[in-house]
Amino acid sequence: MPELPDVDLYVTRIAERVVDRPLIGVRLASAFLLRTAVPPVSSVFGAKVLGVSRLGKRIVLAMEGERFLVVHLMIAGRFRWLEEERAKIPGKLGLAAFDFPASTLILTEAGTKKRASLHVVVGEEALHEMDPGGLELIGSNLPDFALRLRRENRTVKRALTDPTLFSGIGNAYSDEILFRARMSPTLRTQSLTPERVARLHAIAIETLASSRDLLLRETPGFPEKVTAFRPEFAVHGKYGKPCPVCGTNVQRIRYADNESNYCPTCQTDGKLLADRSLSRLLRGDWPRTLDELELRRKGAAVTSPATRSSPRR
Repeated sequence: MPELPDVDLYVTRIAERVVDRPLIGVRLASAFLLRTAVPPVSSVFGAKVLGVSRLGKRIVLAMEGERFLVVHLMIAGRFRWLEEERAKIPGKLGLAAFDFPASTLILTEAGTKKRASLHVVVGEEALHEMDPGGLELIGSNLPDFALRLRRENRTVKRALTDPTLFSGIGNAYSDEILFRARMSPTLRTQSLTPERVARLHAIAIETLASSRDLLLRETPGFPEKVTAFRPEFAVHGKYGKPCPVCGTNVQRIRYADNESNYCPTCQTDGKLLADRSLSRLLRGDWPRTLDELELRRKGAAVTSPATRSSPRR
């Protein structure tokens, strides 16, 4: 799912192309994309785009007449910009086309689950109702951050990715923030000392701001590939690869559609966190440390069919 740095990149590059230009029309290829009926999407046809902004992980086009187009990309939604009037919507991935003079903004979504959404709302109050309420970390102060972080006693990973607590953070950047802070994703928020909360706050701001600035520098044109798997990431998407700090193989915890990536040496004092599905399967055989994991792997190699000696006849 595009997160704060990625969404800010989209906001900047879309704004450069559409602000002060009229939206000629919107063509919908998916009946499930548009989630509002009143006002109709046709009510913005011909209106100028006054601005483009981010609302959590949503992208907002402010239109003349106090109307707003709100797009949530969810996990697999992406934008394409084509210097072509009424460009064709891709058959398999295409959801919609936003038509401008001599150009088209295409909305696509990979996969079979179509979760991206488009809302048309009227007035600032209606727009505000779509805000999950998360704190914008860049520019935030420590007391506000600490208050939200400790609101409930949950894991720090879950707190960082809760859009009602913090704005724009998902699996990718929460993994990177926790790695830089040298914190386990399963630490309970109410167990954190004031010093660790302050460190987490500072690192979260630095991680998001530096990542956003890097994306803007690296992508002077319209972004062709927005991905949660970046080469500069230390742990996210790096399962089984060496940690750039200590060389330990990155581990992961899988749950539902999500996962956490972490370095056992840097973040959990060598302890392996139980993967929910595997720990249920292995029960008492789940390795607790890196040493246990290595012994299990060596034992499996020794007793595997490829290395086991043939039985006597």
